[in-house]
Amino acid sequence: MSDTAETAAGQDPMTVGQDPETAGQGPEGAGQDPEEAAERLRERRSAALRAARRVLWQPSHQHTVRERLAWLNDGAESVYDLDRPVDMYGGQIVETLEERVAGLLGKEAAAFFPTGTMAQQVALRCWAGRTGNPTVALHALGHPEVHERQAFSQVSGLRPVRVTDEPRLPTAQEVRDFEEPFGALLLELPLRDAGFVLPSWEELSEVVEAARDRDAVVHFDGARLWECTSHFGRPLDEIAGLADSVYVSFYKSLGGFGGAVIAGPKTLIDEAKTWRHRYGGMILQQFPTALAALIGLDRELPRLPEYVAHARVVAAALREGFTEAKVPWARVHPEEPHTHQFQVWLPYDPDVLTDAALRQTEETKTSLFSQSWMRGGPGLALTEVTVAAPALEWTAQDVRAAVREFVERLPG
Repeated sequence: MSDTAETAAGQDPMTVGQDPETAGQGPEGAGQDPEEAAERLRERRSAALRAARRVLWQPSHQHTVRERLAWLNDGAESVYDLDRPVDMYGGQIVETLEERVAGLLGKEAAAFFPTGTMAQQVALRCWAGRTGNPTVALHALGHPEVHERQAFSQVSGLRPVRVTDEPRLPTAQEVRDFEEPFGALLLELPLRDAGFVLPSWEELSEVVEAARDRDAVVHFDGARLWECTSHFGRPLDEIAGLADSVYVSFYKSLGGFGGAVIAGPKTLIDEAKTWRHRYGGMILQQFPTALAALIGLDRELPRLPEYVAHARVVAAALREGFTEAKVPWARVHPEEPHTHQFQVWLPYDPDVLTDAALRQTEETKTSLFSQSWMRGGPGLALTEVTVAAPALEWTAQDVRAAVREFVERLPG
């Protein structure tokens, strides 16, 4: 591996605290008010994606209200009896969703929350009361540490400590040798900011065993746990069975409106529902969000292995395309994606890459890179690629052709 590649692999890929939606604002933003420029760029990108005829993935927030309502209406009848009463403070359809997820994850019970930020704080707060230790060991790139404004410590009285900052999950040795006691070990599966990476099944099992040897509970930040089955070669309940509690999201991979669940022992979930009320998560009616989650479980969850398999085709074609286009250095990370999401690194300014990707979408109606490019180090930028249902229509040849068109819009 070259020195440049080594540098890329070791960088914090999200440049901590940076919003991927506004990270690269394009040359046209120069000299303008940053907030106004960012908003104009978002509007331009949204319009370009809506007009595109070919995409690898289109995030749900890029759709119109009318489109999202039509999607909900189209799928609702098949997942729930719409003649039943609406939910009230967590009843009816919300309970149905909780039971469904608890069964999928092989847990005794589950509790629905409006956000994952709230859900994980509550779960770990409950565990801290049981273990008597508010210290939570986690990765330096873990979502709660990087993207939630220190919510663990500022809101919930928890004390996060970083086991490692390497671009991979912690090892069993690092957990065993950590220099202070901790009550809970949080493992993000996959670790998004390191490239949606996962350990092997053996490595994960050893890490969990190491935490248990230290009398700590294990909590999975499984916002994207749904798509981990292909990599581990295990069903969801077996994966979740390694942990004492699990958090899952309904919009990151399943296309829902939002919402999250924590699943675990019934005694923990009963207490979590009490704290849910205290945190303001006891919302009068959440049936649209719950319906969207049930639709995602029915429609998207069974297709995720197909997306993961095709992500490996797309990743290989991207590498080949950049080589054929004679780009001086390019990296797809991981080389063989662990899930249906991965990173692409290139040696250009992120604004230049964001602008090239946007112009390609506008001019060819093909969107290869729908996300902004972010700074990944001196002279390097990265973006995230998601392979979902629209990408299944792309052949490897289609990907290589799109790479050529993208590179043509880069400075010589």
